[in-house]
Amino acid sequence: MTTAEDIAGWIRAGLPEAQIDVRGDDGAHFEAVVVSEQFAGQNTVARHRLVYATLGERMGREIHALALKTKTPAEAAG
Repeated sequence: MTTAEDIAGWIRAGLPEAQIDVRGDDGAHFEAVVVSEQFAGQNTVARHRLVYATLGERMGREIHALALKTKTPAEAAG
């Protein structure tokens, strides 16, 4: 069963500088807040694509649903 820690680790592997908080305890539905400087200048769709790329084929397999909030460090601070 996939855990929130698994997902955080997968995202961290692709975005090593990011601050990541993943929650979810049913093994299929999760919520993640990802804060990364790489999101600067990107719209929401581009940010989400960047996070989904770190998860690859796990989306739709191990992870049934992932609600994302993506922010730059400046957005997270203010």
